[in-house]
Amino acid sequence: MQQDGNKGGSTTKLKRCLGFWDLMSAAIGQIIGAGIMTLLGAALAMTGRSVPFAFMIAAAITITQFLPMLFISGTVRLRGGRYTMAAMLCGTKLAGAYSIVYIFQNLSISMYALSFASYFISLLGIGSEKTVALVVLTIFYVLNYCGIDKFAWAQNLIVVFLIVALAMFAAVGVTKIAPNYYAQSTFFTGGWMGMLQAGALLTFATGGATCIIDLSAEAKNPVRDIPIIIVTSTLGVAVLYAVISIVAGGVLPLEQVAGKNLALVAQTIFSKPLYVFFMVCGAGFALISTLNSQMAWAPKPTMQACDDGWLPAGLASTNRFGVPWIILGILYIIAVVCIVSGLSVATLGSMCLVANNVVLLVICACTFRLPKICPEEWAASKFKISNGMLKLVSLIGTAGCAFNIWFNFIRLSYALKIINLVVVVGALIWGVVRSRKVHMIVSHEKA
Repeated sequence: MQQDGNKGGSTTKLKRCLGFWDLMSAAIGQIIGAGIMTLLGAALAMTGRSVPFAFMIAAAITITQFLPMLFISGTVRLRGGRYTMAAMLCGTKLAGAYSIVYIFQNLSISMYALSFASYFISLLGIGSEKTVALVVLTIFYVLNYCGIDKFAWAQNLIVVFLIVALAMFAAVGVTKIAPNYYAQSTFFTGGWMGMLQAGALLTFATGGATCIIDLSAEAKNPVRDIPIIIVTSTLGVAVLYAVISIVAGGVLPLEQVAGKNLALVAQTIFSKPLYVFFMVCGAGFALISTLNSQMAWAPKPTMQACDDGWLPAGLASTNRFGVPWIILGILYIIAVVCIVSGLSVATLGSMCLVANNVVLLVICACTFRLPKICPEEWAASKFKISNGMLKLVSLIGTAGCAFNIWFNFIRLSYALKIINLVVVVGALIWGVVRSRKVHMIVSHEKA
C-alpha cells in the first residue's frame, strides 16, 4: 500500500527547471546513438534500398510499444519516472522488482563511454581505449554532479552539433546518389520478411525517447511536454534516419555497403575536414549525447526506490546543486569497474534487454487502471479517452512489448538468455521478499 505523498521524499526536492527544449535534447540525444552508425548496414543487407520504409516500420513499432506511457505521463508528474509507473499501476512487488532491473539496465553507461573511445581511437589512431573511456566518463560525471541545469546546457549544445552533422551527411549525400538508385533489383531484396526483420532490428535505433519520463520530477510542465516530445522526437529522428539511409544505400553499389557502417559512405562523399567533422560530431556526439542523457535521468528512479525503502534512504541524499550525488557516484564507480575490467560492450548492452522489457510489458498491461488510480488527474487530462479505448491502448502497448521481448530474446546467445532470465527471476524474488519491509510513498502527483 502506498502512503500519502505529503510525507515527501528526496524526489520532491529536485529542481523543476527543465523546459520543452531541454527535454527534447535529452530525448534526441538518447535516441541517436551507435544504432544509426552500426545497424544501418545490417538493415541494408536484409532489405536493400527499401530501408527508409523499414525505418517507418521501426518508428511505428516503437510508438506502439510506448503508447500507454504517453497517457500515463500526460496525466501526472511521475517523480520516480518509470519506477513510479510500476508502483502506481502494478503494485509494490513489481516496483521492487523494477528497482533491481533498473540497476542492471544502467550498466550500459560504460558501454557508451567504451564505444566513444573505440570511435575516437579509430579516427585519430592514438590513445588507449580504456583511458579515453575513463576520461569521457569522468567529464560527464563531473558535469552532471554540478547540476541538472549544467547537463541541459551541455546536452543542448551537443545535440545541435549532432543534428548539423547528420543533416550535412543527408544533404551532401543526396546530391551524390547513383543514377541507377531506383533499380528494382535493389529494393526488397529479402522480400517482405526481410523488410519486417529490418524494421524490428531498427527499433534499436528509434527507441529511447521514454527516458525523459525519468526526468518528470525536474520538468517544468511534464504532463504537457513529455508525451509530445516522445512522439515528435521519435518520428523526427526516424525521418532523418530514413533520408540518411537513402544516402547510405544509394551512393555506392549495394553490395559494397551492405553490412558496413556509415564511415565508408562518409569517406566517399566528404572531403577530409568534413569527414572528420562528421565522425566527431556525428558518430562521436551520438554516443556522448546518450551518455550525458543517461547520467542525468538514471539516478531519479533509484532515488524514489530509496525513499520507499527498497534501498538505504541515505543513498538518495542530494548535494548543494540538488543532484543525488551518492547514487550518481555509485553509477560512476560501477561504470569505471566495467571499463577497467574489460567487460564486453555487447554483453553490457544485452544483460537485461529482456528483463527491462518484461517490466514495461506489465506496466502497459496495467495502464487501463489509470482512471481508478488517478481519477481527478485523469478527468482533467488532455489525453483522456474512454475506458474502452484505454483498454485498447493498453493491449496494443502490451503486444508491442511482447514483440520486442521475443525479438530480443531470440537474438541473444544462450549465456545471455540465462543471464536475462536470472535477472527477471531474481528481481521478482527480491520484490516479494523485501515488500514486507518497505513503506511506499505516493510518488505521482498533479502537475
